[in-house]
Parts: sequence; structure tokens; C-alpha cells
Amino acid sequence: MIEKQYRVIEETGIHARPATILIQAAGKFDSNIQLEYNEKRVNLKSIMGVMSLGIGQGGEIKIIVDGTDEKEALQSIEETLMKEGLAV
Repeated sequence: MIEKQYRVIEETGIHARPATILIQAAGKFDSNIQLEYNEKRVNLKSIMGVMSLGIGQGGEIKIIVDGTDEKEALQSIEETLMKEGLAV
């Protein structure tokens, strides 16, 4: 299991469009991928779960990945967060 923390920089936070992009990135991997915010943890492959967190600008999020392709999954999600200007 590996995990990494990020700070959301997108002005509107992680709303529907960026959540969809993250879910698509996570869906390419077999590993269990979780998103944690304010001590709540949801499956990053679930749009309803991600949207239920209400992640705003400045929010501290953690990505937790556990599985056979965890390193590749975390790298891909991190690249997506950076490329889309969502988090640092």
C-alpha cells in the first residue's frame, strides 16, 4: 500500500468535470484506489463517492493505493492532478 497527500489548487475544487477525469484515470488500474478528505475515505472509481466529499480549493486530500499495479496507478493519478491543474 502506498499513499500520497496533495493540496487542491483548482478554484472550484474537485467538482464534476475534474472528478470524472480522476475516476477515468483510476479506472485503468486493478488496484484499490481510495481518496481521503476530512477523515472520510471513498473509492476513487466512484463518481458519487468523490462528489459526496465536496472538496474545495485549499483542501488537503490523500490518495491511497493498494494492489499489484499501485505504483503505476499513483503515478498516473498524480500526473492527472498536475496536468489538469487540480492539485500540488
